[in-house]
Amino acid sequence: MKLFTTSSNTSHLALLVALALSLFALAGCNTIDGAGKDIERAGEEIQNATD
Repeated sequence: MKLFTTSSNTSHLALLVALALSLFALAGCNTIDGAGKDIERAGEEIQNATD
């Protein structure tokens, strides 16, 4: 008696890959959002320095 069939293993692997890609995508969005805020602050500081 097999506990895991080939189709079951494949579906588990597909789910694991989808979850991993989702985590990387979410982490990437936060990184880009943070970088955008840092660049905006740097631009404001440069603008304030030239006034």
